[in-house]
Amino acid sequence: MNAATPRVAIDIGGTFTDVVLMLGERRFSAKILTSYSDPADAVMVGLARVTAAAELAPAAIGLVLHGTTLATNALIERRGAVTALITTAGHRDALEMALENRFDQYDLAIDRPTPLVPRALRLTVPERLDMAGNVRLPLDEAAVQALVPVLRAAGVESLAIGFLHAYANPAHERRAAELLARACPDLSLSLSSAVCPEIREYERLSTTCANAYVKPQMARYLESLEQQLRTAGYGAPLLLMTSAGGLTDLATARAFPIRLVESGPAGGAILASHLARTHGLDRVLSFDMGGTTAKICLIDDGKPLLSRAFEVGRVYRFRKGSGLPVRIPVIEMVEIGAGGGSIARVDRLQRVQVGPESAASEPGPACYGRGGVEPTVTDADLVLGHLPEEWFAGGTLVPDRMAAARAIAERVAAPLGVDVSEGADAIVSVVEENMAAAARAHASEWGAELASRTLIAFGGAGPLHAAALARILGIDRIVIPAEAGVGSAVGFLLAPVRFDVVRTRYQRLGELDVDAVGSVFADMWNEAAAVQRLAAPDPATWRAQRRAAMRYVGQGHELGIELAPTLFATTAPSLDRAAWQTELRAAFVREYQRLYGREIPGLDVEVLSWTLSLVAEAPRTGPGSALSANADSANRPLMAAHGDHAPELRLLRREALAVDHHYPGPLLIADGQTTVVVPTEFSARAGRDGHLWLERQSVVVSGPESRT
Repeated sequence: MNAATPRVAIDIGGTFTDVVLMLGERRFSAKILTSYSDPADAVMVGLARVTAAAELAPAAIGLVLHGTTLATNALIERRGAVTALITTAGHRDALEMALENRFDQYDLAIDRPTPLVPRALRLTVPERLDMAGNVRLPLDEAAVQALVPVLRAAGVESLAIGFLHAYANPAHERRAAELLARACPDLSLSLSSAVCPEIREYERLSTTCANAYVKPQMARYLESLEQQLRTAGYGAPLLLMTSAGGLTDLATARAFPIRLVESGPAGGAILASHLARTHGLDRVLSFDMGGTTAKICLIDDGKPLLSRAFEVGRVYRFRKGSGLPVRIPVIEMVEIGAGGGSIARVDRLQRVQVGPESAASEPGPACYGRGGVEPTVTDADLVLGHLPEEWFAGGTLVPDRMAAARAIAERVAAPLGVDVSEGADAIVSVVEENMAAAARAHASEWGAELASRTLIAFGGAGPLHAAALARILGIDRIVIPAEAGVGSAVGFLLAPVRFDVVRTRYQRLGELDVDAVGSVFADMWNEAAAVQRLAAPDPATWRAQRRAAMRYVGQGHELGIELAPTLFATTAPSLDRAAWQTELRAAFVREYQRLYGREIPGLDVEVLSWTLSLVAEAPRTGPGSALSANADSANRPLMAAHGDHAPELRLLRREALAVDHHYPGPLLIADGQTTVVVPTEFSARAGRDGHLWLERQSVVVSGPESRT
């Protein structure tokens, strides 16, 4: 498939569903309020709009790409299926005990995340494998069958099966699944040996339970989407964005929906990485603010940080260890409840709190006129004059400014004893400080600094708050991509087709069994290739990335080490044992010295897990529609509601900006998807590729500081 093939990208968020159609170098986009009864309904409305705008029939679309936060929202809001867990006798409370560490050492009333599976539905059967996968106690099949009435009586829809050491030998899990599928054909099954075949029991069980919890809901949605697409005449392959920033097929997404848990935000990180590489930006802070959440990601040398673990629904904001661990390949980012729909309130201490609760699309912010009465960030932006009413949501939605002002007056301004504009300003100030705090915490966790970075901001609300966030963090340069309002969907179009496979096979370098390692990688290659052929049929386009999780013997945590391609001919090791030992140790020592400044001589190194990523690059895309080179002709004055010191703002249409001309702030730049706020100390410049650059001016205009 080449870049000229019409392709569609779909991103379902908590508030809006974004659809982007790429036709050569042209892009057509639509933002539709997410339909919660069946999210596929909003998708079809968006598809109809973009195909009509491009004058294309559904059959002309060559590929459909899709990402969503539906799985994430189901986990956070606990809206998944009735789920049970079957595990090894004596280990039912592994989910409850979790890890021995405390994420807050001094909180005597520490609140841990509640397991997705209640204790009454954590069931056990006699069986036992050792760490090598050898059978110590055969599976008690009668005990498995005896659980069928229990599952039926509890109305269990989805079942997780996670036996001790099943990562080394899946035989017992597969046999239990076979027996239960025969007795309960409608029961959704998730096996830990397939979902997360890795060492560490708690994380493996938590991930498998999370997969089981969202699997029925995601399966129903994907089935509805596929059916509606086919009925409407879309015969193109449907690929799903994974949390690691790659694409996978529909069957894999149905079986392992947990891999999609961060698929929407991953698209935004892919877009920011693409821009960083294209424009030579070494250090970037990606900022994606939508209707429900804000996502922040560090990108160095054009690559986002990657991780093998992720936490869902943290009980303590920004506190690592306070959420449910999910062990999947994922782009490392921090996500907080700070979107345009985040609800503001005043607590008992007269403090303004914003989020994490969201008005979403049903009913939505008060200004949407859909029954919402709670004040949100979008309501505050509208009251402050930062959202041009005639161009709101591309003209598809007429905002009710009076309803927004009324909600802020009743719920925020009156309790604080201030006027409406001050109440709105308080809401915006709090949400911006919350996002800055999240960025600082994330950077601190990874030992990174922020001030010298370039901020790449997108999402429906990102450009509204980017300059304020940059001001707080000391950042001097901001990039607002073309089609920023649908940035994550654009990122899907740039993503490679990628499938990741992980296997735990313990090895010490001093006793390395190269044949066993070769067998592991051959099995992983076969599994990845079966999926890859569905989306990228030509193996000549594939590129393999292999990693090993290594540590010194006796250490508690491992490092991810890239394996040299010279160690492999095609899918199996091509060098002898001594060469492997030398290469692996050298690679591990280099990474260990880079991180810790030393090595530990004389101590053996061990490998816990092996990873294979099979990648096929996406077709190259054009830069998007270029901006007009004409002078800005859509200016008009606009007064922002900031009390007596409010500056007068110019309002410019983004497509009317002159290329490479500098526009000093304060001003607003609007398009059909979002609005860019350019404060006094910044100036804006439109690039020929459609991207907008905001840079701090060397001389700041004197006078009262304005949030604009």
